[in-house]
Amino acid sequence: MQQLELSFMSSDINLPFPTARLIELWCAEPVFFASRELSDTYYTEGAIGNYALAYALGWARSPYRLMGKDTGRPRYLEDLTPLAKQCYILPAYPVDGELSFRFERFNALSDSYWYAMTNNRVATAREDLPLKRTGKKPSTFRPSNFPQTGRLRVIERGSRFQTLVFGNQELPEYIRVGKFTSKVRVDVMGSLTVTLLSAGEHYCNVYLSAADLPNNLELFSFDLISIPPVSLLKNLRFNGAAWKVGDFTLPANLRFCGGCINE
Repeated sequence: MQQLELSFMSSDINLPFPTARLIELWCAEPVFFASRELSDTYYTEGAIGNYALAYALGWARSPYRLMGKDTGRPRYLEDLTPLAKQCYILPAYPVDGELSFRFERFNALSDSYWYAMTNNRVATAREDLPLKRTGKKPSTFRPSNFPQTGRLRVIERGSRFQTLVFGNQELPEYIRVGKFTSKVRVDVMGSLTVTLLSAGEHYCNVYLSAADLPNNLELFSFDLISIPPVSLLKNLRFNGAAWKVGDFTLPANLRFCGGCINE
């Protein structure tokens, strides 16, 4: 009897979530992330990162204004690592591997009566022109910190994604994601039992965040989706302990930001 209890406790340590929910995300509006930038075109990849979803679901909140040493650096460690044993969500992948995109052109130029293109931004008044164009001492402008014209490849309205949610946090009916805080509906498709598989060679059929994998996992092969702030992996073959969640197999002990808490 004592041996059975010890066995159960050992399994429970490696299985913090007995169940997971399969959810579907339906894009009520076009969704845009600046996943890649090529010249004046900004591409959205066909995935929604789990860090973005954690913030969108309200699990983590970042200050509206960063001050002092926090200015200009991400706060993922501070915001997400406290969630280690409370909840987790995988990156969202397109349903049936099918996804539609569309291109949109944007123009953020000034609406003023007069403007001119300078070497690194748009001048909206004649006194803003570089002095060298007026015959005076040469000068330059500080570059603008946002693109002023270009094209966007966005995820089309009506696109559907799926992902797995671990933990008992309440899920809202709608969330806002992306650069334009686009509206996305959250539908719970069902609850799945999580079982622990012994260490060995496994194939993962969901998307994973590269920064969330346990340190002792041996990777054999994978396809890389290079997006900020964390690259995603798909079609991963690995050696190590695994979780079986319905028809899905994934590495055990996934945690935000690399699993900072060791078993």
